[in-house]
Amino acid sequence: MSAESIKRMAERLKCTYIKNSIDPFLEEAAAEGWGTAEALAELLSRECETRRLNGIRRRMQRAHFPYQMRFDMFADSHLSPEVRREVRVLETMAFLDDGSNVVLVGNPGVGKTALSVAMGTKACETERTVAFINVPNLVIEMKEAMSLNQLTAYKKSFEKFDLVILDDLGYCSFNRECGEVLFNLLSSRNGKGSTVITTNLMFDRWDEVFDDPVLTGAIVDRIAHKAHVVDMTGESYRVIETKEWIEKTNKMAG
Repeated sequence: MSAESIKRMAERLKCTYIKNSIDPFLEEAAAEGWGTAEALAELLSRECETRRLNGIRRRMQRAHFPYQMRFDMFADSHLSPEVRREVRVLETMAFLDDGSNVVLVGNPGVGKTALSVAMGTKACETERTVAFINVPNLVIEMKEAMSLNQLTAYKKSFEKFDLVILDDLGYCSFNRECGEVLFNLLSSRNGKGSTVITTNLMFDRWDEVFDDPVLTGAIVDRIAHKAHVVDMTGESYRVIETKEWIEKTNKMAG
């Protein structure tokens, strides 16, 4: 069978690696003296790896992360030993297996968003679907869905993700209608997937966001039940980096 025939069949079967690389692969197999079974196993292994990497790339694109971040890139030297231990627990991604939620609390600059992106990235790498949504944008999306009578469709799309990351809760308020929609969205995910929330407010201040004690209590109950709550409050790593840069600049100037 010719290489061209293999390419055509690979295209029909959507085998990207085989279609694009069969010529150099056959040359490599001949040079290495691989037998038929060995060559076929290696060819299929490379096809599987290509599909795995393409899948990760697609899931990463669909997640809409604000930037790239992995656990091996995440700076945690400014965090307390207790929080660093919590980070190691979250890195196992065991919370996804039992559908638990994660709430990352802390002042600006301590790495809440970066940690959430690292979790989202690892979820993508382990074949989970992820949506990263900035909370102010979430409010806009909910209002648009309501105005277009598409709330049911929006709810279904919200449910389908293995992991939803809601970033920066606390920087905008919800009117009662939007708060009730958020409660329904979070409730619909129970038993179907995990939610990560980053916020600058502890639970006892969430009524500042939702402006309704009863609704606030219901939302906190939905999120906090069996959740990993990590208090990352401390000195901003951006402040630390700025101080180090100033010290370095002063030394160079002196």
